[in-house]
Amino acid sequence: MSQPVLFTPFRVRNVELANRIVIAPMCQYSAENGCMTDWHMIHLGQLALSGAALLTIEATAVVPEGRITFADVGLYDDATEAAMARTLEAIRRWSDIPIAVQLAHAGRKASTEVPWRGGAQFPPDHSHGWQTQAPSAIAFNPNYVPPTALNQEGLKRVRDAFAAAAVRAARIGIDAVQIHGAHGYLLHQFLSPLSNHRSDEYGGSLENRMRFPLEVFDAVRAALPSDRTVTMRVSATDWVEGGLDIDQVITFAQNLKSRGCDAIHVSSGGLHSAQQILVAPNYQVPLARAIKSAVDIPIVAVGLITEPIQAEAIVATGDADLIALARAVLYDPRWPWHAAAKLGGKVKAANQYLRCQPPQFKSLFMT
Repeated sequence: MSQPVLFTPFRVRNVELANRIVIAPMCQYSAENGCMTDWHMIHLGQLALSGAALLTIEATAVVPEGRITFADVGLYDDATEAAMARTLEAIRRWSDIPIAVQLAHAGRKASTEVPWRGGAQFPPDHSHGWQTQAPSAIAFNPNYVPPTALNQEGLKRVRDAFAAAAVRAARIGIDAVQIHGAHGYLLHQFLSPLSNHRSDEYGGSLENRMRFPLEVFDAVRAALPSDRTVTMRVSATDWVEGGLDIDQVITFAQNLKSRGCDAIHVSSGGLHSAQQILVAPNYQVPLARAIKSAVDIPIVAVGLITEPIQAEAIVATGDADLIALARAVLYDPRWPWHAAAKLGGKVKAANQYLRCQPPQFKSLFMT
């Protein structure tokens, strides 16, 4: 049996990936004052032993008010840096998987309750709430408090915070930084004409709406050594008439490429409550394919990729270079093992687990 493409190596700048499976960032809403807790050590630790090629830490706020909820992870002061370093130290003792962090700012979607308690937004005067900020004073939905529009000073503070968080990430040994420009959060809010009604140089035309997200990318890229990997996650469409669409995002991707972006993780939606998404397996893969065909840059596909044969088809046909798992790997933390067994691939396992290799898959584990 020929080697499945899903289990062939791939390189993204300085990061060597053993296969084409990456673990997407998944918020756990289990931090305390922005600091990772033992939950993150348990959660990320098991995923570090999954056999995937890259582990991405959840959306990590660059300022306290950039958290989605009061229980989000941050990387904005010495305490949050130390907590993340402690988690990384524990993981790295037992796994050599490359680790990325997704740096984020939730913008107008911030100041909310954790999802399992309903996820409603807290008002600014609540003990778990604060005044949100965005490109324009337009609430995410009628139940949200309108955000404050960021002024020039605010834009500089956020831009500098992204760069400072990237420096902290590099200092504790993070291998790659992903900038969150998707799912209706701050940088996506600047990109979309539905949430950006500014009349200055950061609003109006696509060129202007791209300006701040590109400035943030440039600031992060400049803050890191030239060999450090920097990627971007995008929502390729708002799924709303008159919103951000694939053609505009291709233009944005071309600008990212010219600035040294190493890969683009292609998602969609999250910006507007009127979005109409036909959710089905591979529903976002055509968006990844469109960007890959227009921009010579590694592309990550994500979204209801649950079956090994499905994942193999995506990378074998060239629709994307990598596939990302989120809910599927929460459900099955050994998904890469099971995919390798199904497809005839090989996967790395911890020495402590080698003796569990099933007798019918005598070459499953790398030795």
